[in-house]
Amino acid sequence: MPRPGESATPGHTVIDRKPAISAEQRMLTFHARLKERGLKSTGQRDDIARVFFEHGHHISAEELYAEVKKINPHVGYATIYRTLRLLKECALLYERHFDEGQARYEAVGERHHDHFICERCGRIIEFENAAIERMQTIVARDLGVTLTRHKMELYGICSDCDNAQQGM
Repeated sequence: MPRPGESATPGHTVIDRKPAISAEQRMLTFHARLKERGLKSTGQRDDIARVFFEHGHHISAEELYAEVKKINPHVGYATIYRTLRLLKECALLYERHFDEGQARYEAVGERHHDHFICERCGRIIEFENAAIERMQTIVARDLGVTLTRHKMELYGICSDCDNAQQGM
């Protein structure tokens, strides 16, 4: 199996690829998009966006709030939610609702990926698989449709939880 960061080849799955876009590059894009909208960059917005971009994985508003409070104790929940909405409007984050649950947020990446969600611990594993992507293209062709996007969520028990249950 390829290691994180390697290319997905037929029959192989790449997991938890590291983002190619740095948090600092994402902050520059955020500032540019704020300017396009006639909005100012504020200390609280910047703190929230920076923590979000540096986190690098799926995060809930509550988790983001707790992390931001460590560096800026004056930030409130309303500012967290407004900034998340603004990041979404700026096309810098995706809002996900895995298994129709609590909203989790992830930075928009340069590559499409899918998700495995552990039903015990809630761990989310991002993965890419070229064979799955090809299969979706074949299905779209067979249906005579144009595929514009998709989302795949696989649910089960992660290896850590499975090993813990087995007593390992």
